[in-house]
Amino acid sequence: MSSQVQSSDPRAKDQHASAAERSPLEASAEAIHFLNSLGKEELQMLFFSETLAMVSNTGEPQGELTIEVQSGKLKDKFDVVSHYPFVHASCRGFMDKTICGNSVRGYLSWNLRTIEQHSQEFIKFHILPMERKMSLLKEEDRLVMNRSIKEGEEIKTEVTFIPWDSTVGFISEAANLLLLRVMAWRQMVPNNARFLALDTEGKLCYSTYQALGSQTIQVDRQQAEVFIVEQTVHSDQGIPTSCQFYLLSDGHLAKRIQVGSPSYCLITKMPSLREEDEMEPHPVFKKKPLMWEEDMELYSKFLDRKEQLRLSHTRYLQQHPDAQALISDFLLFLLLRQPADVVTFAAEHFGPFAMHRPPSPALRSSNRRSPFRTFHTESS
Repeated sequence: MSSQVQSSDPRAKDQHASAAERSPLEASAEAIHFLNSLGKEELQMLFFSETLAMVSNTGEPQGELTIEVQSGKLKDKFDVVSHYPFVHASCRGFMDKTICGNSVRGYLSWNLRTIEQHSQEFIKFHILPMERKMSLLKEEDRLVMNRSIKEGEEIKTEVTFIPWDSTVGFISEAANLLLLRVMAWRQMVPNNARFLALDTEGKLCYSTYQALGSQTIQVDRQQAEVFIVEQTVHSDQGIPTSCQFYLLSDGHLAKRIQVGSPSYCLITKMPSLREEDEMEPHPVFKKKPLMWEEDMELYSKFLDRKEQLRLSHTRYLQQHPDAQALISDFLLFLLLRQPADVVTFAAEHFGPFAMHRPPSPALRSSNRRSPFRTFHTESS
């Protein structure tokens, strides 16, 4: 992974370049297999919003956490619009009576690869307010990461380019929120799965998940069964950070505990749990005989249609008297001759009227062949 450092403000004092001197990290085969098993229909079942309250360990309210996953639209460089999972999470509250918060917005592929993500974190200290921003953007065959840190009036920026092939199994903040819902929905965590993530310094590192079993908790005076998953980010430059997620069966987050943090997030109202839709068999309708003559409405329509056709036929014959004469002439010869083969007789009678039929000889044999056989022989 190579990096390039840029400054977006002339007041920036600390600019440095970083380069990866070790071999690139790789996600485990179990992690990649789990991500490849995800499907569009399964993820769409996990599109919903939720809100949790932030409280201190002593029970004092400190803020609110909202998480929303829905279908989002994203344009590429050719202005082609595609639909992707869109994750938006925001947290705002107080820490030691100081306003703080963070937010993340991200577009993901259907196997949770990050296409675009923007995150922000701020702490409004009275003396030296701090703000961190980071964006991830897929550009052709690489993932571009822009980071900026603002402390007071000083701004540090850094741009890092990560080859797209190196992001297989990478789980961003947005992808992590949806991945947890998948684990809760399936009630399982892949064994020996080692994903990739970013530590607090924006460096690639390993991330693991561990199932801690199930537990019954009380939510809004109701007993709820939760599936506990612990995520650990193994940073190379610091101690690992862990976070425990208490998840309901449909992926709703009931509780989140940051290990070592003086506060946690807790759901205050029991949601309506979603269940997988069961496919009902298609109804089979047996055919019933249509007794239209006994149906007054259908019989009336039949009579109306019959009268329309009779008037139409009469009008046509009135407009074409030659047709009436032709039919009368044929019926006259038919009754006089009374042939055994009416179809052949009709073909011989109307044959001379055919435009593409060669003229018949003046003297015909009394044992004429069928006009249908003659036509078939001439065509072949």
